[in-house]
Amino acid sequence: MDVIRPILTVDALAQLPDDGKRYEILGGDLAVSLSPKPKHQSIIRQLSEFCVNVQLRGLGTWYPSPLDVILNEYNVVQPDVLFIRADRLHIVTDANVQGAPDLVVEVLSAGTRERDLGVKAHLYARFQVPEYWVVDPEEETVTVYRLTEDGYHIVGSFRSGDMVDSPLFPDIPLVVADVFRA
Repeated sequence: MDVIRPILTVDALAQLPDDGKRYEILGGDLAVSLSPKPKHQSIIRQLSEFCVNVQLRGLGTWYPSPLDVILNEYNVVQPDVLFIRADRLHIVTDANVQGAPDLVVEVLSAGTRERDLGVKAHLYARFQVPEYWVVDPEEETVTVYRLTEDGYHIVGSFRSGDMVDSPLFPDIPLVVADVFRA
């Protein structure tokens, strides 16, 4: 027998417990993630060093998770890291981000891999996030997707020894080996 679940909205998030889990609403469905593992957090820490460099140049602001990004009433995500250009910081409120960031970074884990590469990738494209980076701790790769009128296209899957360039931060490449440094 099929179960018919209610469609959740952004208002439902306020009713959820503050229990250390990450809650997202994807197409009106609740998605729950456990707190990240140490390797995941280490990658976020390493990305933060790169983020500070970009921010110091006045190009925009980075935010690590948890921070709600309200794409619309039925889609609220918490990317691992997000970037918003300086000229678009008006979408940041005291409570959350209201609209699509300019770059979203997701660090894959066993519990989120399918979601990050599936429904969330489609949401980011649908809501016009210009660039999406997927960090794979197992493969030690950073895969860069750029939005075109046809959807996301893979720019490349970068490994240790490679550098990732982005039009969002010209002349500030991400050194992939630094991302996976312990």
